[in-house]
Amino acid sequence: MASPKKKVTLYFSSTVLGETQQEAIRQDRSISWIMQAAWRLARDEVRRLPGYRQDSGAASDESKRQIESL
Repeated sequence: MASPKKKVTLYFSSTVLGETQQEAIRQDRSISWIMQAAWRLARDEVRRLPGYRQDSGAASDESKRQIESL
């Protein structure tokens, strides 16, 4: 069973958005599909970032800075 869809607004740099749009065109997919596929591929690596805690959504200040620098 598919999970319910939820509309969200995400902000990306113009570079990231442009690359995502080009990849969506290349694969004849939606930007949403590309972002979901990228998340599925990167999920485990994101969880390995310092400060990630599965039982809590709170991240340390250091982890937040590392993520913001991406």
